[in-house]
Amino acid sequence: MDNALEFCLRLARTHATIIRRLDTVLGGHHGLSFSDFMLLQSLANAPGGRLRRVDLADRLGLTASGVTRTLLPLEKTGWVARQADERDARVGYAVITAAGHGLLDNAQRTAAEYAADLLRHSSDEELAPLNTVLGNLVGLQK
Repeated sequence: MDNALEFCLRLARTHATIIRRLDTVLGGHHGLSFSDFMLLQSLANAPGGRLRRVDLADRLGLTASGVTRTLLPLEKTGWVARQADERDARVGYAVITAAGHGLLDNAQRTAAEYAADLLRHSSDEELAPLNTVLGNLVGLQK
């Protein structure tokens, strides 16, 4: 098997394992799925803490309806709110709330501790080129 295919297969298996474990860790500590965590992180990193739903869907690799389904429980808990565009009533934004920021701050600490433990046998020098490769795959070149 060639290295590119082997890397992709291992990456897929690793991805599934990490998500499953982070779902368990974040759910147990914060009542948050990994998908919810990624959504809140995307909003927190966006200008003004808000994104159009279509842009959020693109960042998360979801459909527009998938984002809507994911946002509903987060809106009910008060972690995310809807915001209309002042200039175009057809455009709506998802915005992270103060409560969402608080939850995300705590969840990021938990996720960082998990990641550090998971990668405890890997040095920063080993991880840097892997981060570059993964960033290149999704268009996040530095």
